[in-house]
Amino acid sequence: MSGLEVRKPRACVLGVEGTELSNWEKGFFREAEPFGFILFARNVTDRKQIKALTDQLRDVVGNINVPIFVDQEGGRVMRLKPPHWRKIPAAGIFGELFQTAPENAREAAYVNARLMAADLREAGFNITCAPVLDIRFPGMSDVVGDRSYGATVEQIVPLASAVAAGLMDGGIAPVIKHIPGHGRASVDSHKDLPVVTASREDLNRLDFEPFRQMKDVVAAMSAHLLFTAIDDQRPGTVSAKVISEIIRGDIGFENLLISDDLSMEALGGSIASRTHECLAAGCDIALHCNGKRLEMEEVVSMAPKLSGVSLTRAQLLTNQIAGFGPAKPSFTQLADWQARLNELLAPVWQAEE
Repeated sequence: MSGLEVRKPRACVLGVEGTELSNWEKGFFREAEPFGFILFARNVTDRKQIKALTDQLRDVVGNINVPIFVDQEGGRVMRLKPPHWRKIPAAGIFGELFQTAPENAREAAYVNARLMAADLREAGFNITCAPVLDIRFPGMSDVVGDRSYGATVEQIVPLASAVAAGLMDGGIAPVIKHIPGHGRASVDSHKDLPVVTASREDLNRLDFEPFRQMKDVVAAMSAHLLFTAIDDQRPGTVSAKVISEIIRGDIGFENLLISDDLSMEALGGSIASRTHECLAAGCDIALHCNGKRLEMEEVVSMAPKLSGVSLTRAQLLTNQIAGFGPAKPSFTQLADWQARLNELLAPVWQAEE
């Protein structure tokens, strides 16, 4: 059903350079057989174009259920943007509403996720890298900031759970991030390596707890952070200790672990070595996003075909995708959801801002 029974995909997710596949990309992807693909704003112009591109990706690997990821959170992190798509509030907006009206905030988070899922399904996506489970700590880098649902576990988990449910009900698989917690990053991990000096006790009580409570979500994305209390030599994504002791052990997450983007500056060494190290440390999938040919060749050279428990975990995600129904919300249903969302969020946010 998923295609995984017939052939084993490679343990990587790759980006695309432009708005349509080049002849080189078609041949490369066909031969490499990556587990999936991830698209960014550079790959998107309008509704017709993005659907054509996601159809192309399915065709080139011959798998209608190939995972096609996108970072669509809302707020600053949106790849499908106005004017072709609706404006989506940041996670922090739902957190703000939660302070005074928690039930309204949960309903709003769910309805927003249903609307987001409808947009993504129409565009040909089946996975979004959301919700963010990171805690917002004062004085830290804005790399998380309003992407977080709040400063407490008691606020983050109800909202993120509502988002995950709304996405799945709309036929989009969620990826929780950034496990085991990115909230204490003092610098932007896209540009430098954040060093976290908090005690293991504090990390376990706060940072890890949202992931522990949502460990049944079928995929998670790792954090490029150095946790000195756990492994003072290697960032989480490439640390066997962080992955085995914390992610698999303390948190109890047993599903598909995907690295954060390997081309981010928080990691050192070549792309090939980063690929090898993240997989050797215990990530199931190496994620590479920028679509650069030479870098993708390095990733593929170091990423084996999926096997063993990683294949089983990958199969769970692909089977979840295959199990989503074809149902498309009617125009009336979408309009009703949007009206309800606007009503719920009125105290903290306006769609036309």
